[in-house]
Amino acid sequence: MVEVDPERFEEMVTEALDGLPPDLGELMTNVAVTVQHEQGPRGLLGLYRGIPLPSRNRGYAGVLPDQITIYRRAICAVCETEPEVVEQVRRTVVHEIGHHFGIGDARLRELGW
Repeated sequence: MVEVDPERFEEMVTEALDGLPPDLGELMTNVAVTVQHEQGPRGLLGLYRGIPLPSRNRGYAGVLPDQITIYRRAICAVCETEPEVVEQVRRTVVHEIGHHFGIGDARLRELGW
């Protein structure tokens, strides 16, 4: 386990988001990415809650933003160095964004995420 300062961890999440291809970032709509510094649900490094883009239809209006939560303690618990945390944050952010685009866990694993 490695301990990463909460502010530094949030920077890592921001860097992961900023590292997305611009075209991909432009396609993301009505989604908020947050960091939870306390322990999240057992076994999860991140969590997507919402209505994936492919499932949205004409009736999709007036809803709260989808939420991607990145769990700092869980990620730090599976890493031994800060560079490992940077990589795991990136992988987790991309994985959860994949869910926003309607990609399931099995396919994300096939793709290496």
